[in-house]
Amino acid sequence: MRIGELADVVGVTTRAVRHYHHLGLLPEPERLANGYREYGLRHAVVLARIRRLTELGLGLAEVRDVLAEDAGKDLVEVLTELDEDLARQEEAVRERRARLRVLLETEDGMPAEGPVSPELAALFAGTAHLSESPMAAKDREVIAFLETAMPEEARGQLVASVGEAFGSPEAVARAQEAYALLDALAGAEPDDPRVAEAAQVLADCIPPGLFPDAGGLDPGHSVLRAFYDDLAPAQAEVLRGALRIVAEERR
Repeated sequence: MRIGELADVVGVTTRAVRHYHHLGLLPEPERLANGYREYGLRHAVVLARIRRLTELGLGLAEVRDVLAEDAGKDLVEVLTELDEDLARQEEAVRERRARLRVLLETEDGMPAEGPVSPELAALFAGTAHLSESPMAAKDREVIAFLETAMPEEARGQLVASVGEAFGSPEAVARAQEAYALLDALAGAEPDDPRVAEAAQVLADCIPPGLFPDAGGLDPGHSVLRAFYDDLAPAQAEVLRGALRIVAEERR
């Protein structure tokens, strides 16, 4: 068979055949004396397998792995492994769709910080009236970032701690006071006399579970340093002071 005949038989394009040659998925046949490639049944079988695997949703890198692992395995074993892999993908898709449905069906809508867990979205909805505070908006962005970046087993503790920080009218009032003090320090220097008061108010807002090992926080940690750099000098000093107070209280 010539390349065009092979492509027609299997139902792909000649461009695809050449691409599979280039990637090493399909071995190239010997050339005849006239320079033409002559394809045999084995090439058609391999090419058909590539087509079936790609139609099942596998990328070409995965197809390469399947073809490489096929050596020494019978067809049932290869297809069983492929079926198990697709089952895992289906389960992951079902889980993602379930999370999307919860977000899309939330009565208060999706928060401005983007898709977060339903639990955190509900907490954000309960503090929507604080959205006019620039510091509150920044705080929500950081919380959303932490939920994404934290290991899965630690996310529940984060959400619980945030819930504790905003879990009552009194807690929300304390947070509102802290945000107002921080907003007022947006253009101030670190030695501003208001920094100490703001640090104490902020420390009173931090629930025990949010920084259980506050004394062990590394001031030079890249994330913490980036957070400080994103704040005005006086605001950064407030956060440093609040963490020092929390560390002292929990010794």
